[in-house]
Amino acid sequence: MNLQTWLVLGAGLFCVGLFGLLTRRNAIGLLASVEVMANAVNINLVAFSRFHGDGQGQVFALFNTALTVTEAAVGLALVILLFRARKDILVDQACELRG
Repeated sequence: MNLQTWLVLGAGLFCVGLFGLLTRRNAIGLLASVEVMANAVNINLVAFSRFHGDGQGQVFALFNTALTVTEAAVGLALVILLFRARKDILVDQACELRG
C-alpha cells in the first residue's frame, strides 16, 4: 500500500470525527468523536514515519496516544459529575453549572 492510501484513510476518519463533533449533543458522543480524530492523526503520523524511514512519527503517535488517554479519563470524570448534577449528559445544559 502506498502513502496516499493511508492519508486518505486518515482524512476520512478525521472527517467522520469532525462530523460527529459538530452534530452530537451528548458528552459521550463528543468524547468518542475526539478519539476518532486523534486516531486519524496517529494513522497519518505512523504512515509518514513508515514511508520516510524514521521513527519520529511513531514516537509522536505514542505521545499522542498517552495524551488522548488522559483526555478521556478527565472527560469521563467530567461526564460523571455532569450526570450527578443534572441527571443527563447533554452538553447544551452544561453551561448552567458555572459557579
